[in-house]
Amino acid sequence: MIKVWLRAVRIRFLLASIISVCLGLAINGWQNKTIDVGFAALTFVGVAALHASVDLLNDYWDYKRQIDTDTNRTKFSGGTGVLPEGLLKPQQVYRAGMLMLIIGSAVGAFFIFERGITIAVILGFAIVSIYFYSTRIVDSGLGEVFVAVKGAMIVLGTCFVQSSHITLEPVIAGIVSGVLSSTVLFVNSFPDFDADKKHGRKTLVILLGKQKAASVVWIFPLIIYGTIVSSILVGIFPVVTIITLGTIPLAIRSGVTLKKKYNEVQELVPVMQGFVTYSRITGALFVVAFLVGILLKVPQ
Repeated sequence: MIKVWLRAVRIRFLLASIISVCLGLAINGWQNKTIDVGFAALTFVGVAALHASVDLLNDYWDYKRQIDTDTNRTKFSGGTGVLPEGLLKPQQVYRAGMLMLIIGSAVGAFFIFERGITIAVILGFAIVSIYFYSTRIVDSGLGEVFVAVKGAMIVLGTCFVQSSHITLEPVIAGIVSGVLSSTVLFVNSFPDFDADKKHGRKTLVILLGKQKAASVVWIFPLIIYGTIVSSILVGIFPVVTIITLGTIPLAIRSGVTLKKKYNEVQELVPVMQGFVTYSRITGALFVVAFLVGILLKVPQ
């Protein structure tokens, strides 16, 4: 049963939020040379719970709308399959999703008490968008925007919880982290195109059409690398963050393959794997860069 629940919360995708928390902590360490270990641990718990809530509620609503029963599920798309396969009951998944939302909100409430109104704004956005993500947000083609903002909020919120200050560095780094995650969501929606469209969902890939979307995907890495390079040039990020450009070949290879295979579901599996790997490695290198910046005492 534990394996079923781990599958339901899409444990492999939780890494994106964990990397965002690590990035916020690394930036705070680079700026302030301090870390509150207790607050850091609570941040991991709260963010993980909110992330799990999104995925559980998404599985519930996609099953209720018969999207997940109509799609060709792959390792990276089409939901977790726990409901279509009868491994869990819909109400179990819904209640678990709400429980995770409550746990994440409780952690957020503690930080509101400790850090004030800024956390309340971030938490309020998280609660409302998580609950409506699978119905209103994705249906309007705003899924990638939500995921990008969510990633940015995690980095900014983590840094703010540690320092009680908002600075430019975690805001810009959060944008990079968020766009990395939205890239994965964008590519993983290609195989679900027909099922999503049939049941009234309007993802960005549906709005653009698969052929055009396969070209638009290049915008994501351009934003990511452009933001990082620009921030290095103007002195916002330490020079060592240039190591994130090491994933450019992976981004190019995955993008070129997507352009060729965008209409073949099974052929898209290695493409999705490539973009997930690209996103995680780039995010991890971003974290490492700031950690190295701490060790080298790189000036801001």
